[in-house]
Amino acid sequence: MAVSASFRTFILDQLSRVASRVRARAMFGGVGIYAGDLFFALIADDTLYFKVDDTNRPDFEQRGMKPFQPYGEGSEGMKYYQVPVDLLDDPGALRPWAEKSIAVAAKKKVKR
Repeated sequence: MAVSASFRTFILDQLSRVASRVRARAMFGGVGIYAGDLFFALIADDTLYFKVDDTNRPDFEQRGMKPFQPYGEGSEGMKYYQVPVDLLDDPGALRPWAEKSIAVAAKKKVKR
């Protein structure tokens, strides 16, 4: 799950344009991304994934995106889906996807 320094910097720069208090934290060879104290995204193998639930998963599935599978193809997917690559260069298009994932993370935090 290696993450290059340049990809990490690029993603943090782009997400900082669409969400407040974005920060990253190394985890298990990847990178966890937070908006404040809400864990809403991760980077693994130079791929960005956003947190999903039933409210935003269809957006990802309609674009053919796949869940994060930390143990390889065929393993159980997590509740994070790959962000469409074309959104990464367009903060205006990325913003609603990030906001929905932050909202999902906020709901999960309230349940605890």
